[in-house]
Amino acid sequence: MFSSIARSSVSNALRAAPRPVARISGARMYHERVIDHYERPRNVGSLPKTDPNVGTGLVGAPACGDVMKLQIRVDEDGIISDVKFKTFGCGSAIASSSYMTERVKGLSLLEAGKIKNTEIAKELALPPVKLHCSMLAEDAIRSAIRDYEQKRASLPASKQKSKGFIDVSQSAVTGETVATAHPPQQ
Repeated sequence: MFSSIARSSVSNALRAAPRPVARISGARMYHERVIDHYERPRNVGSLPKTDPNVGTGLVGAPACGDVMKLQIRVDEDGIISDVKFKTFGCGSAIASSSYMTERVKGLSLLEAGKIKNTEIAKELALPPVKLHCSMLAEDAIRSAIRDYEQKRASLPASKQKSKGFIDVSQSAVTGETVATAHPPQQ
């Protein structure tokens, strides 16, 4: 009788215990954020590679076999409006890809290019042995940005949208300031 009461008390205590911060998988512990992004990855999929507004980054780590494809769609203002990824690799590589897609959406290309692997590793609490996964995500976004910029540069001038500008000049003789607006060319 005593043992059944003790078992019941222990069982109730375990049910009431807070959720663990990490789970053990084999001999490794994964932080809850890694598990969350692995079990519920965000923005999985592909964008049309031939779209001139889409940049594709494909990177890999030969040592572990992880391969990451990250694609960005950039709007006319230079803002990343959509992001997709496909990753073949461990849970940390998938989590790093998923986190990166959430992180860059809505950023300019310049802002997205400044994201470092250390930020990803810190956010996901990656152990040192998994830092290469965050490095892959950093390399993937930079590669996607580079691909987008190369595509845009190779477009014929008639297909490129240019931004308008205002030319301001001041007469040295009269001191009069003249501003001329140049609207975007379609």
